[in-house]
Amino acid sequence: MNDDTLLRYSRHILLEAVGIEGQERLLAARVLIVGAGGLGSPAAMYLAAAGVGQLVLADDDGVELHNLQRQIAHGTYDIDRRKAESAAETLRSINPETRVEVLCERLLGERLAEVVAGVDAVLDCTDGFASRYAINDACQRQGVVLISGAAIRFSGQLAVYDPRDPESPCYACLYPPGDSDDDALSCAENGVIGPLVGVVGSFQALEALKLISGAGTPHKGLSTFDAMTGSWRHFNVPRDPSCPVCQLRGEAVSL
Repeated sequence: MNDDTLLRYSRHILLEAVGIEGQERLLAARVLIVGAGGLGSPAAMYLAAAGVGQLVLADDDGVELHNLQRQIAHGTYDIDRRKAESAAETLRSINPETRVEVLCERLLGERLAEVVAGVDAVLDCTDGFASRYAINDACQRQGVVLISGAAIRFSGQLAVYDPRDPESPCYACLYPPGDSDDDALSCAENGVIGPLVGVVGSFQALEALKLISGAGTPHKGLSTFDAMTGSWRHFNVPRDPSCPVCQLRGEAVSL
């Protein structure tokens, strides 16, 4: 690191739990963020500011007026632009040292597996069960940690699924396929208070930074946040021994 880099990340380096070694791990890391909306905006902005070396930003949607109440990586003049491109411009303005790869596509199947296999962590910032199941499946197969967030109305959720840990559940353990309804958890149908996605997305970024730098203790189980009372609740969720997705751990899709 040169003098400017040391100054940029000096507040990290001052932390005993991070230091120069932890910051160097961040600079060398590659993280996939799926979704550049409410959760993905703050998560990506904090990861870029923190010096994560490369961010892969995947989103096939465009910026719309109703997004701007909460999706802070975009502005009014970004309406009709691709979200991934708009957010990438914001990230580069925050930290030109972070390399941003833009994927204006919906990642599926072998393409999703290919991208997941090349990163150190995945942040699921999507808002649909179909996407979450696909991302979870790819992370379990490729052995990559998945940091999952969700927000609706005044309620948020945070979970970290680590396929390297035999005791860790996966997303399908908590939400078995077939039991979920996308419309029931849609912001378009139910609304969401703007800062809530910032709270959850920021926690997703925090868990990624801890994971990569080696600081602190990784999040376990499921945490829920009630924005109406400002309170968190934590649930220890065991792995479901009959979960068909967990049984795919290590069975990577051939690329």
